[in-house]
Amino acid sequence: MIADAILRAGVWLTAATPTPTPTVPNDDQVTPGYVGFLVTFAIAVVVILLIIDMVRRIRRVRYRAEIAEKLDAEQAGREERPEGDER
Repeated sequence: MIADAILRAGVWLTAATPTPTPTVPNDDQVTPGYVGFLVTFAIAVVVILLIIDMVRRIRRVRYRAEIAEKLDAEQAGREERPEGDER
């Protein structure tokens, strides 16, 4: 009896819910158009410029680290030599 009432309520609620009618969107509403292309292109250009700048900065830091290592090695080499041994 309760199951029958639940089924009837489910059918009644489902029948009361309207179903939407399918609509076909206009091509202008689906495609991004020129503005979307320009925005995407601008973002791509900015990303490429940021990558180039990042590579430059990483290369600069790496070169500075190599130079610092060479200077430290030279300084350590000078400290290891005796005072009378000037080359």
